[in-house]
Amino acid sequence: MKKVLKTLGLLVLALCALIVSGCGGEKTAKRELKVYNAGDYIDPDLIKVFEKETGIRIIYDTWATNEDMYVKVKAGGSDYDLVIPSDYMIERMRRENMLEKIDFTKIPNYALIDEKFKNLYYDPQNEYSVPYMWGTIGIIYNRKMVQEPVDSWAILWNPKYAKQIFIMDSLRDSIGMALKFRGYSLNASDDAALTAARDALIAQKPLVQAYVVDEVKDKMIAGEGALAVVWSGDAVFMMEKNPDLAYAIPKEGTNVWIDAMVILKGGKHKAEAEEFINFMTRPDIAKKNVEYIGYASPIPEVVRQLPPEVQADIASYPSEALLKNAEFFHDLGDNLSKYDKVWTEVKVAK
Repeated sequence: MKKVLKTLGLLVLALCALIVSGCGGEKTAKRELKVYNAGDYIDPDLIKVFEKETGIRIIYDTWATNEDMYVKVKAGGSDYDLVIPSDYMIERMRRENMLEKIDFTKIPNYALIDEKFKNLYYDPQNEYSVPYMWGTIGIIYNRKMVQEPVDSWAILWNPKYAKQIFIMDSLRDSIGMALKFRGYSLNASDDAALTAARDALIAQKPLVQAYVVDEVKDKMIAGEGALAVVWSGDAVFMMEKNPDLAYAIPKEGTNVWIDAMVILKGGKHKAEAEEFINFMTRPDIAKKNVEYIGYASPIPEVVRQLPPEVQADIASYPSEALLKNAEFFHDLGDNLSKYDKVWTEVKVAK
């Protein structure tokens, strides 16, 4: 009988090892987190560090534009837990009840975020988001090919640089650039403003070598173009690889943006998402991340640790004077269809 009981006991122990929901299995159950982020927008080594420190497995996918991300997430079935969109998209997702409120008692590092990045229009009560990076959109140019001052969007319409110009394949960024060039707000939605932007982009099209996103980095580093519209962090990366490149913020004004970490409504791994957010805002981790991707940190403690030349670089930390005509993008609501129509007309124009 003792032998039988011993055998039964061994069987129970074996079953306990296999069934993670019982017999202490919650301690050994595999935890995971599904993250959806813009392409080339995290130091991949940090994912490994997080997994090693926490035992949480990261499933990581990327998207090209905020709009691409929104369409996929809105359609359902993607099962992502955490995404890192831009401010205007967070505004839309919050309004459409797509986001979970964050338990900030689980994010002690939130206290390290600069106050100027809090209580902003897209999350006025600081309930749904934690800033990740911020920056601007501007013009990167090759000083061997461009000797004149680069201080205006107008240079992107100069025939001298025909087929040497790269424009963002992103409707908000490119239409916004054209709106600023024509003297309108980045968020203009009236027909006159959008017609002016459309006509400007169509007139520019014969000068454009290609409409690009991440591939612009390799192209400008290799000297394949004279001018390109880029996000500031990408500019930092390119200038490190090719010292002939420089960055400018046009005098007409530009977009200043904030990307932030948010948790999707109904996600299965909210606790893991909050753990990841706190990890990414830890100063040592945030510093490694900003050094890798080149964008600006919203954490003053991190900025103070960067080299003086980085702190003084307008691509990373522009002065208030350079940003005097800058604007945030806002969610367009029903007017987005107007932008879609404009961008389609530009892309199909001969």
